[in-house]
Amino acid sequence: MIDKLSWITVYPEVILLVMGCAIALVDLGVTSPRRTLTYVLTLLTLGVVALIQALYASGGATAYGFGNMVVSDAMGNWLKCFAALAVMVSLVYGRPYAADRDMLRGGELFSLSIFSLLGMFVMISGNNFLVLYMGLELLTLSSYALVALRRDDAVASEAAMKYFVLGAMASGFLLYGLSMMYGATGSLDVNTVFKAIATGQIKHQVLVFGLVFVVAGLAFKLGVVPFHMWIPDVYQGAPTAITLLIGGAPKLAAFAICIRLLVEGMLPLAPDWQQMLMVLSIGSLLIGNLAAIAQTNLKRMLAFSTISQMGFVLLGLMSGFVNGNTLSAANAYSSSMFYVITYVLTTLGSFGVILLLARDGFESEEISDFAGLNQRSPLYAAVMAVCLFSLAGIPPMVGFYAKLSVLQALIASGQAVHIGLAVFAVVMSLVGAFYYLRVVKVMYFDEPITASTVSAPMDVRTVLSINGALVLVLGLLPGGLMSLCAKAVLQMLGT
Repeated sequence: MIDKLSWITVYPEVILLVMGCAIALVDLGVTSPRRTLTYVLTLLTLGVVALIQALYASGGATAYGFGNMVVSDAMGNWLKCFAALAVMVSLVYGRPYAADRDMLRGGELFSLSIFSLLGMFVMISGNNFLVLYMGLELLTLSSYALVALRRDDAVASEAAMKYFVLGAMASGFLLYGLSMMYGATGSLDVNTVFKAIATGQIKHQVLVFGLVFVVAGLAFKLGVVPFHMWIPDVYQGAPTAITLLIGGAPKLAAFAICIRLLVEGMLPLAPDWQQMLMVLSIGSLLIGNLAAIAQTNLKRMLAFSTISQMGFVLLGLMSGFVNGNTLSAANAYSSSMFYVITYVLTTLGSFGVILLLARDGFESEEISDFAGLNQRSPLYAAVMAVCLFSLAGIPPMVGFYAKLSVLQALIASGQAVHIGLAVFAVVMSLVGAFYYLRVVKVMYFDEPITASTVSAPMDVRTVLSINGALVLVLGLLPGGLMSLCAKAVLQMLGT
């Protein structure tokens, strides 16, 4: 008999599942080429789910359901709230683009977006290896279908095929690693695995062997070096609206699954997985920033930028366990959580402007397409500049405080290696500033290639303005979001 508490922990997931199916059925009777009814229903669903998650999170309680297979805690609930909002914003930005490219012939864009969000929710709240893997597969299968949504576009189909093949390989890595962990510990429950590893009675070599495959699978989902090959090709090849859907909210779920598996399940093995994360972060910062300099395609440049940004997230994750104690864990993991939330916010804004400039038959994804944007539309040029400054880590944008919090967590550990890594990360950020500022220079100082002004629907214009303002306001007043992340992580570590 399933108790009432179990159902309470998964109410938002149930709503998403029911509404995803309902929207797919309702869409069969929609005749509007822009799918207005389906669109409004989807946004209402996402808004309600985000509100429920915010109420759960502000309540501050931790609850386990379905025999400890699902956990509802503040960290997970805030991440789910932000993921729902990110998908909501992505659909607002992407709908005009999708309508111009005949991607709204059916309601697949909206129903698949809801199912991909359901996968993220299951990943974020999973407390069992099988549940986590099930959520991951639901997200990735929905993502493959979304990338291939333009069936008549050879480039998008190629990107979907690359994503599918590499994604299947990564899923295999993760599943093999989790099966090794199950074989060693005798349990699929994350908390039980933690206790089994903490006893110290299991052969260390077996655990590390499984851990290598788990970290490899997680590294692919984060898109860090050397598992980054799919990111530039998929970002560039997918329709821009879909690039935003796979490059925004899923990063929150990827962060959550890293916390669930590595911190909640395998913290006694931290000295081993932290070394792996250190190598991954160094490679990501180096290759991501250097490769981005050579790009002329803005989507591809932002793809390599994503790789370097995820390197920063790993720096936070690898500095929480020092000399056998977890005194700096809350500081380190909350800095990573703050970083990934603010990264998603700035990504939404930057891709929102790219989508806005795209016209029917013209993608507007080359850096040269942004020439003289300030003269054509000062507002959208300002939003793009604010987002690029934030990604570069220039104060007073929120990206500066995100980078600062991760660097502070590294230095606070007092380890010489960590301090050296902080210096390396600063140097790489300076390298990265070049390619972000190059786009700003093109927007403000180059001659426009067309004299036409940029127009946008009211909902897109409003959301984009709020998006850009948040990047600036959270930079000026970062304390609220930082304390929210700190409290959520402290509660997660406490349970």
